[in-house]
Amino acid sequence: MSWQAQLKGDSLTWLLESENPGVRYLVLRDLFDLSPDSPELLAAQKDAHVQGPIATVLANMHPEGYWVEPGPGYLPKYTSTVWSLALLAQLGASIHCDERIANACAYFLDQALAEHGQISTNGAPSGTADCLQGNLCWALTELGCNDPRLERAYDWMAHSVTGEGIAPMDERNAPIRYYAGKCGPNFACGANDKQPCAWGAAKVMLAFARLPKGRRTPQIERAIQQGVDFLFSVNPATACYPSPYAAKPSGNWWKFGFPVFYVTDLLQVVEALVALGYGNDPRLAGALQLIRDKQDAQGRWLLEYDYTGKTWGDFGNKKEPNPWVTLRALRVLKAANNLRSAI
Repeated sequence: MSWQAQLKGDSLTWLLESENPGVRYLVLRDLFDLSPDSPELLAAQKDAHVQGPIATVLANMHPEGYWVEPGPGYLPKYTSTVWSLALLAQLGASIHCDERIANACAYFLDQALAEHGQISTNGAPSGTADCLQGNLCWALTELGCNDPRLERAYDWMAHSVTGEGIAPMDERNAPIRYYAGKCGPNFACGANDKQPCAWGAAKVMLAFARLPKGRRTPQIERAIQQGVDFLFSVNPATACYPSPYAAKPSGNWWKFGFPVFYVTDLLQVVEALVALGYGNDPRLAGALQLIRDKQDAQGRWLLEYDYTGKTWGDFGNKKEPNPWVTLRALRVLKAANNLRSAI
């Protein structure tokens, strides 16, 4: 069965007719299976980099390779280097299309990567967190960064999930240990009362999924399995992950948005699990159905969580059909259907 049979309407035509060249490029790249050297795809990619939101983000970059303020780039939210790189990756930007992106990736690693591979808010090991580590490992890889230092970041991320070789946070003299933010294995987070954080887990798993299998070390494979087990420890559709500061899961889980920074939605959990090959897993059926049920009669998805006025550019009006969110949903449904069809 064609993956498009899941749709209530012809949203693909709607996406291709978008005035935003970035949307059109990603639709052609991700939904139409064009050859990487297709003239149509290459032309759309070029347009996306010189006319669309990618161009807006890059126009605001300092020539040295940072946004707004020099340094590790976590602040100010959501226009500094961390958020700009994450946004560029979600927009489909590529190092191969603009050398400024390569400069920005190198600058960021110079400033934000700590000794043992922690991506940090302040350049020190204490400034790391799962959501930051996962977001930026994914973003740099998606952008085409092949800096060997990135392998160190993935290695730390894998060890931080399993706990292998990392001392507890109270062993202050240990050369490698956890800190108050990233405070323990299995996605433990100080901001979540030291309980496992599913927002962070989704980012970490999405980053690991972006690595080709040939680059996944045994340590990374163990971390992936631990992350999959955690995300499937509850029915993902319920989002009943540890939330010690609230009686029930955050309502943001069910608000699909664009861009996605550290606040996570269920769509991103499914993105990660499908990318890791679990699109046909019966434990994911409820979440996939939830995604299908959220489309409108024309096969489009609404923007329910946004950063309007907070980051570079606006990406649509809330509670209206949105091409970026629709693209996210269609990619997941297509990939999950392809996994089922391959069996």
